[in-house]
Amino acid sequence: MTTRREVLALIPARGGSKSIPRKNLLMLAGKPLIAYSIEQALASRQVTRTIVSTDDPEIAEVARACGAEVPFMRPPEFAEDLSPDVDVFRHALTTLRDSEAYSCECVVHLRPTGPVRQVARIDEAIEMFLRTADADSLRSVTSPAQSPYKMWRVADGLLEPLVRVEGQAEAHSLPRQMLPDVFWQNGYVDIVRPRVVLDLGMMAGHRILPFIVHEPVLELDYPENIPLIEAALRRLQAGTWRDAPSGMRHPV
Repeated sequence: MTTRREVLALIPARGGSKSIPRKNLLMLAGKPLIAYSIEQALASRQVTRTIVSTDDPEIAEVARACGAEVPFMRPPEFAEDLSPDVDVFRHALTTLRDSEAYSCECVVHLRPTGPVRQVARIDEAIEMFLRTADADSLRSVTSPAQSPYKMWRVADGLLEPLVRVEGQAEAHSLPRQMLPDVFWQNGYVDIVRPRVVLDLGMMAGHRILPFIVHEPVLELDYPENIPLIEAALRRLQAGTWRDAPSGMRHPV
């Protein structure tokens, strides 16, 4: 008999937000934004525990009503605009360890601001990660709309390539098909081992598995993103998200 491994879903949801005030509680397609990530974690076959880390009592109340645990409140110094993820995760893991002697195999990072996810894809990512014992983390990635090999920066008033291709003097002038494949991290689902956070002070570590996502990845950053994300959530709820129109193929 195989023992089920402990997989923690951690959903960070602070109260402050400048672009959209109270964003994590914003009603989208009939539910508060944070509800979608909680529901996805609870529906996962692999996740064994779902926790919301927040500094905000109202978010904590809504999270509990949606079925998540909120066993601690996040200190204000870890809920500022520029607070790094590693501080949030370190606080959560050390608090759970010290108060409950809790430990887990890995932590699944589900950002509330990216609510359009398929639970089957979350489980696929977790299963891939659990099969790879020497991996420090897993990051979901997508092919970018633009290649960094065709990007520039300004130095001393002149353009210079952002990145170069060894052996190619002018990679920026090559057809895109001749350039190396690249990916950008999209926040769909990320996974990390606790030791990477606690011992290395990192969110990814050194051995990072790629989890390539081909479906649209939508992020709620600005008010103008709301109609597209609401439409996508309705399609997700109706089971037609795989058939998303071409206009949704690129990130918001």
